[in-house]
Amino acid sequence: MATIEIKVPSVGESVTEALLAQWFKQEADPVRKDEALFVLETDKVTLEVTAEAAGRLHIVVPAGTTVKVGAVVGAIDTISAAAAAEIDTPAAESKKIHRAPEPKPPVVEKTPTAPAKTAPPGPETSPAAVAETRGGLENLPPSVRRLVAEYHLDPSRIPGTGPDGRLTKGDVLLHIEQTKAAPAAAAAAPAAEAVCPPCEGPAEEITRTPMSPIRKRIAERLLKARQNTAMLTTFNDVDMSAVIELRQRYKETFQKKYGVSLGFMSFFIKASVEALKAIPAINATIDGQDIVYHHYYHVGVAVGSEKGLVVPVIRHADRLTFAQLEQAINAFVAKIKENKLALADLDGGTFTITNGGVFGSLLSTPILNTPQSGILGMHRVDKRPVAVNDQVVIRPMMYVALSYDHRIVDGREAVTFLKHIKECIENPERIMMEI
Repeated sequence: MATIEIKVPSVGESVTEALLAQWFKQEADPVRKDEALFVLETDKVTLEVTAEAAGRLHIVVPAGTTVKVGAVVGAIDTISAAAAAEIDTPAAESKKIHRAPEPKPPVVEKTPTAPAKTAPPGPETSPAAVAETRGGLENLPPSVRRLVAEYHLDPSRIPGTGPDGRLTKGDVLLHIEQTKAAPAAAAAAPAAEAVCPPCEGPAEEITRTPMSPIRKRIAERLLKARQNTAMLTTFNDVDMSAVIELRQRYKETFQKKYGVSLGFMSFFIKASVEALKAIPAINATIDGQDIVYHHYYHVGVAVGSEKGLVVPVIRHADRLTFAQLEQAINAFVAKIKENKLALADLDGGTFTITNGGVFGSLLSTPILNTPQSGILGMHRVDKRPVAVNDQVVIRPMMYVALSYDHRIVDGREAVTFLKHIKECIENPERIMMEI
């Protein structure tokens, strides 16, 4: 048997430490090769670290600790091939669960006083026997004897409600509950008075948790964008009728051929690439006193997760088909759910698209993803009355917003950019379709 150290892996050149957020296993638990052991959180990504070999886990660093890259956080005592095969079987997994069950809460927490009504009283005893019960455990019913012994109670101090004053299980449970409730109420009363003497109700409850590295990074970047750019937002609305009609017409064929659904995002990525080609300043960045124009189109797609907002980048979006764009988006969503998103997936974007419409947003002003100079905000589709050929008709409309850095992008360019988006979406035949 050998011991393999579990080290914090390198997650990027600029990252030197991470938060060990959660262990999936407990001390001495058996683990399988390639089984997820713990979660690391950096200021950009969350990822799972897996076991290099089968064996038994030894935890060195507890969850919630900030660790350096390369630090040893645990070890695996490797086992024989036969034992490893046993761990991999469902039966072994079942045994493991039974060997290390979750600690049970006290009986009083799980058993209400109602059982007193259903638990039949023991055989009637004489007054002498009742008196004897008050002095020892031998004459108590088994359920009562177990509770009295477990909680170290004196039966003579518990009023009995059974025949001839006999002690029942319900009597003991009620005594335990009253004993626990009295100190808690006494402790809570002074705190309530100190906070708000006129108030008779309980003190307001709060929960305080530290910000995760990702949430801290999001806060820093958004604040930096507000402070260090001349951000401005312009708006337009788009008639989604043509895109919706195309999706309805080809969705089954597209799904069967490519294995993914045809969504709105691929249309907007294609439209954005065309608009960026027409207005190159929005695909540029400021570097000191220079403007850097990018002749490639790496489009970031903002994805909300439980950990926070992340923006994986679709590289060379101009070279990809509708199907490849949808597949790339689905792959990123899967990586985020499985905590397998790498730093390389987030770097190098030149423009960002965010879709608040999936959460029901009608209109917003998205914040720049610095150092980029533009971000497009999509929103929900609503049926609204619009004028078409001097007639009022109902159309599915979406508001779109472009936030841009006014230091490098003029208002005329921003408005023209959105007009390109509007024209491409309302006339999708202008975009090459690969169906």
